[in-house]
Amino acid sequence: MSGAMARRRLLALGGGLALTGALAACSSPLASGLTGSQPNTADVIFWNLFTGGDGANMVLMEDRFRKTHPGTSVEATVLAWGNPYYTKLALATASGTPPDVGIVHLSRLPLLAASELLDPIEKAGLGELGITEDKFTPAAWRKATVDGTVYAVPLDTHPFVLYYNVDLARRAGLLNAAGDGLTPLKGKEDFLAAVKAMKTAGGAQYGAVMSVIADPSTAWRYFSMIYSGLAGPVVTDSGTRIALDTEAVQETVAFMQSLTADGLMPGELNGSGANALFSTGKAGFLFDGEWQIPAYRQVKGLRFDVVPFPALLGPEPVAYADSHALVLPRNGRRSGTRTRDAAQFIKSLLDNSAVWAEGGHIPAWLPTQRSRAFLDQSPQRNYVQAAFDARYDPEAWYTGAGSDFQSVVGGTIIEAIAGRLSPKAAVAGLRSDLKRFTTARPPVTMK
Repeated sequence: MSGAMARRRLLALGGGLALTGALAACSSPLASGLTGSQPNTADVIFWNLFTGGDGANMVLMEDRFRKTHPGTSVEATVLAWGNPYYTKLALATASGTPPDVGIVHLSRLPLLAASELLDPIEKAGLGELGITEDKFTPAAWRKATVDGTVYAVPLDTHPFVLYYNVDLARRAGLLNAAGDGLTPLKGKEDFLAAVKAMKTAGGAQYGAVMSVIADPSTAWRYFSMIYSGLAGPVVTDSGTRIALDTEAVQETVAFMQSLTADGLMPGELNGSGANALFSTGKAGFLFDGEWQIPAYRQVKGLRFDVVPFPALLGPEPVAYADSHALVLPRNGRRSGTRTRDAAQFIKSLLDNSAVWAEGGHIPAWLPTQRSRAFLDQSPQRNYVQAAFDARYDPEAWYTGAGSDFQSVVGGTIIEAIAGRLSPKAAVAGLRSDLKRFTTARPPVTMK
């Protein structure tokens, strides 16, 4: 790879992050990757981007590997989430000294694979350890596959889901006959009636809430979930062609505005406001990612549950989702021993992913997903179907978790939710947003 080509790829992967701060601590695995020295400080060098509760759970999983493999050392490095992480991972890989194992979002995988920064998982002999297609959630395995080659081992699916206040739902008459779950909903009329019932019969200030202001990624997840019930990806041909369905956009925006126009749901609300309203019992439903579950568990007196979103505008339910996955950054100098150790480490993380599920994530590894260790977890077991109905970002070099694409397109959706764009104007706005990306020159050739 030429220096110019490497720089173009790195800028695309990380949004042009300045790397001066990354050169501190010359003995670190990161610095080794940047300076060309061999990162041999442990048998397995592992990079991830997990902090908070997820970070604590990952440390537990790493420790379990150390206990079951006492002769194999692991050095885990936690880097900043989003573009900074992907820039550093790409630069270390391009310089020839990447970590042995890295975490990526599957929504980011197409560019990483096209940039030749990853080894196919078959090269590590993972199949010999039983890490095969039949043991994973199908949607996640498909997303881990690029042009017929599997480049990642899915660890989870983390979908956009429907939270509800159990006490308000009971008063609203929305619980099933057994009183242990939400009554089945199907179609926009059922859903709108349920949101209205939370406010009227349930006595909530709002039927539903969601983080909207300055939260374009959440707005994009919400829009994409609804729109995907009616139409295919908004861009196709590896992100070079706009495929926006005008009628589907208008119907989606009209549906979103039907919730906000009548006061059932605030059209302008920030994340802390949404959290406060749901935490204090002033909102019946909350639209958010399952990763918020640990935070709501800490709210004294709050009785809530979580289910997948029902089918809304289309005939089948759709769950907007992403997945964390394990990859082997390309390294022609990685020894056979290091490769085997990396494979064993990946297998151990899968086997211990019930610990990972404590953070709300659905294990992609079916042996764990079907295990008592996971099925005893509530509400996690209640929205497993969302992993099978998962819809990811469209395949393009510019899409994915934390991308500018989500920020730009989500910004237009925010305006639509707030009622400042009509359904027709939203179509024009989204086409303009998408043109900005589809006409940009890709940093690598995407099939």
